[in-house]
Amino acid sequence: MSGAVTLRIAMWSGPRNISTAMMRAFENRADCAVSDEPFYAHYLAETGIDHPMREAVIASQPADWRQVAADITGPAPGGAPLWYQKHMTHHMIPAVGRGWFDRVCHAFLIRDPRAMAASYAAKREGATAADLGAQLQAELYDEVVARTGREPPVIDAADVLADPEGMLSLLCAALGIAFDPAMLSWPAGPRDSDGVWAEHWYASVRASTGFREPPERAITLTRDLQAVADACMPFYERLHARRLRPGTAAQT
Repeated sequence: MSGAVTLRIAMWSGPRNISTAMMRAFENRADCAVSDEPFYAHYLAETGIDHPMREAVIASQPADWRQVAADITGPAPGGAPLWYQKHMTHHMIPAVGRGWFDRVCHAFLIRDPRAMAASYAAKREGATAADLGAQLQAELYDEVVARTGREPPVIDAADVLADPEGMLSLLCAALGIAFDPAMLSWPAGPRDSDGVWAEHWYASVRASTGFREPPERAITLTRDLQAVADACMPFYERLHARRLRPGTAAQT
């Protein structure tokens, strides 16, 4: 890949979905810059929703989606040939235009909504299906297919945790880039690239040095959280059926 051309990777995820660990993996490559949820401030400012560290988030980023879109399709930080952009699907509210989609390469990171709901509830009360973003993730997937005529790669967090090298190799092949073993581990601690919200949300990943499959345990949800997971499940299952599968060649 020529150093004069940047491949911008827009990774679409819901919250509590190893999305920051994936950002760490790409940031540990020598050839890759990263951006952490660049539309977060716009989402909060436009919706008025109450999130932890709301005012700090809004103060830390441009709150005009047009400026954000121009920034993330402009020159890559440091002229990097790869630019991994971590995006939350629920940030793509109707006010955000989609014209910039044609200037990035899309991928989708999914996770069982039951696990997402349980993890989200530990950090913020009152989770809704919209907070997890599964329906919008499926809609964004359909939009990318309609725009490009191709199915973008989908990876499941559980598959990545079970086989990091295998799944990251598949993802890189699907994106048309070489897998780098440096993606499998990273130094513990904060990063300058972390959003200011890291103080609330990123304790586990800041303590991590690589992907780690969690111990098996039963997921117990309240009635309300189970309803949230149930509402998300059909959208998750549809993308899950299209995921890059362990032990198979990458779909392109």
